[in-house]
Amino acid sequence: MEPDLEVDARGLLCPLPVLRLRKRMQALPSGALVRLLADDPAAHVDVPHFCAEAGHAFLGAEGHSFTLRKG
Repeated sequence: MEPDLEVDARGLLCPLPVLRLRKRMQALPSGALVRLLADDPAAHVDVPHFCAEAGHAFLGAEGHSFTLRKG
């Protein structure tokens, strides 16, 4: 399934991938599918934590690709 938004944060280090993701997601409606591309190793901890804190559904990670649904 194609995401409604893809955020490329490759090359950025913590906390910048999550900050860029949060900013870009603001205009999206609830239920929107979002893909984050991030190669920072901390993203595997930061993205699920961000989702849990902000009320988004973390759908999984595959390599450097993280998929979530806006809450």
